[in-house]
Amino acid sequence: MIRKITLFLAFISFTAFFGQQSYYNDVNLNLTGITLKQELATKIISTHTRFLSYSEIWDASKITDVNPQNNQEVLLIYGWENGSDADVTNDRTRGINNNGGNVGEWNREHVYSRSLGTPNLGEAGPGSDAHHLRPSDTQKNSSRGNTKFASGSGSVSGSSNGGWYPGDEWKGDVARMMMYMYLRYDDRCLPTNVGFGDSSSTPDDMIDLFLQWNAEDPVSDVEKQRNSYHENTTNPFAQGNRNPFIDNPRLATRIWGGPEAEDIWGIYTNSDTEAPTTPTNLMVSNITTFSVDLSWTASTDNVAVTSYDVYINGNLEVATSNTSITLTNLLSDTNYSFAVLAKDVANNASPLSDPINTKTLKDDEAPSIPTNISISNETESTFIVSWSPSSDNTKVALYEVYINNIISGTTQDETYTVNGLSPSTQYQVQVLAADEAGNKSNLSTAITATTTDGSSSNANEIFFSEYVEGSSNNKALELVNLTNADIDLSVYTIKRQANGGQDGGVWQGDLQLSGIIKANDVYVIINGSAAIQKLIDEADFVQPNASQTNFGEPINFNGNDPVGLFKNGNLIDIIGTYNAGSANFAQNKTLRRKTGVSQPNTSFDITNEWDVYAVDTVDDIGSHSAITLSTTNYDNFGISFYPNPSKEIIFIKNTSNKTISNIQLFTLLGKKVYHQKNSTSEIDVKNLSKGIYIVTFEVENQSFVAKIIKQ
Repeated sequence: MIRKITLFLAFISFTAFFGQQSYYNDVNLNLTGITLKQELATKIISTHTRFLSYSEIWDASKITDVNPQNNQEVLLIYGWENGSDADVTNDRTRGINNNGGNVGEWNREHVYSRSLGTPNLGEAGPGSDAHHLRPSDTQKNSSRGNTKFASGSGSVSGSSNGGWYPGDEWKGDVARMMMYMYLRYDDRCLPTNVGFGDSSSTPDDMIDLFLQWNAEDPVSDVEKQRNSYHENTTNPFAQGNRNPFIDNPRLATRIWGGPEAEDIWGIYTNSDTEAPTTPTNLMVSNITTFSVDLSWTASTDNVAVTSYDVYINGNLEVATSNTSITLTNLLSDTNYSFAVLAKDVANNASPLSDPINTKTLKDDEAPSIPTNISISNETESTFIVSWSPSSDNTKVALYEVYINNIISGTTQDETYTVNGLSPSTQYQVQVLAADEAGNKSNLSTAITATTTDGSSSNANEIFFSEYVEGSSNNKALELVNLTNADIDLSVYTIKRQANGGQDGGVWQGDLQLSGIIKANDVYVIINGSAAIQKLIDEADFVQPNASQTNFGEPINFNGNDPVGLFKNGNLIDIIGTYNAGSANFAQNKTLRRKTGVSQPNTSFDITNEWDVYAVDTVDDIGSHSAITLSTTNYDNFGISFYPNPSKEIIFIKNTSNKTISNIQLFTLLGKKVYHQKNSTSEIDVKNLSKGIYIVTFEVENQSFVAKIIKQ
């Protein structure tokens, strides 16, 4: 903001800007580039301890954005005129309580437009982060909409170069807010998504437009006012974190380059052009199969050496303020070349040191033998094997699972699902561990696993059976009931953690379920703006996509948002690793629970419990192959199948005069090969391969299962 404001509100406490704030005492501000970006990101994420609701932004804005020259007004972003003309949309201030959605009122402008996030920022987490929500004239807010920022000039805000120019007074504010959002929410808030500019000269997705605005428009006192308020969590609507680029715009230059911005702290501004001396006497010690200790003699400088960049095989690996470092995650029996350069606070860099070459030790030690092998979730064709982790002098890379002395598969986890088995059969199960060098432990002691006969289910709870993270709003969840009883859904809710659980692990968007899920049936929930007809046809519940539901929350998840099923407020099943553990685990994917899973699980196991399909794959929604594991007596209805076996047609004899519907055929491995929703008296099997098939069908809202044979 170009205009400087000199009057301050008495109730705001400001930090003196003669050096960096104490907030950054545990941040290594001598770093540069992406390393500095990561340090600052860690700081603002860890101190973001209060997550405001969207409604609380009204109250916060009335404090942080108050006009220092009139405490009965707030400043309006994009405004430039003192209110003397007849056009209210260009006003720079507005009455502090004149907020709402009508003409002449101010509302909450998402400076990083919600719809430009990947995905939509919504009204929680990034959608209610006060660091980018500013008061704006209602009509001006609407005029900007979700238009990307673009270059321009002058005090007037509006359309410019195919985008939106915020005006000379506000362009620096905008740039620093966009930098904060990128730091705080990473790829969720890419600068390239919200502004027109070039990112080719930056190390990531930062664009030159925001770097230019940050340098051209100095920080205003109102920006500082906002930062000081939000750091102090004794304030009623404070988040706890700060925007580093308001505190010192030069931080952006040190991370991304571009024109040199103002150095408010003065710690980077000097006439020093002398580089430190080259580090000498590099030494390697404590060489293991996967790590080395690297040390060197300190460089000297006319002012002070502030950091060292460490290179491995010619590539920058890490920066440190020390003269020694332990380098890990190396490969065994491998040659490496290490070199170091020194930097001072003015970012003058010495030449690279002479390299030192070394070789990691050869790893010829096998991991320990896996122990505590156990079997669970047995069905007629699958079971799950679990074990305790092995140890190794370097690192266990994977496990091999053997069934009857033949390898069934490998996994990096301590659990594995075995598929394609025969009913009522015993199997010998063993596991071995292997490291990255190919050393293998001995096989574990064999244990016996026995598949079921398929006549009953060991399920005792409902759980997620399908997850659709499709294009646009094609989002859906499917629940399955494999128990032998109908279940009342009124004690169940579904919630999500937005932004991959990075928002403090807050579960939000409670969706209260209702009604009954029948035994051996599924329940499908879709987003109200889903467009795929199959989702619409199979839906049992539609969550409206509207502002009142935060656009269909929680059925507006993305491949980074954990989704939880809760019973009486307790988490019982999960898709994704919650509390900041997920990273696009299912972006643009459909997940289907494997046939062998019969219980919910609060530890997400995508490898062993889920099959992954391409975006918008919804052919199986509304049914689940594991339902074929249950059988129900349908003879009492006078229903039978003949001839059985058959080569072409199997007829359905129905003496009950009750309607038979939703007939499906599955292979013994759970693949659906036939589906007829409407009533029919025959099943065409002539195009099926020879073998045994499972038939599921419904009579008066009850589900039944039968077996047929194609000759």
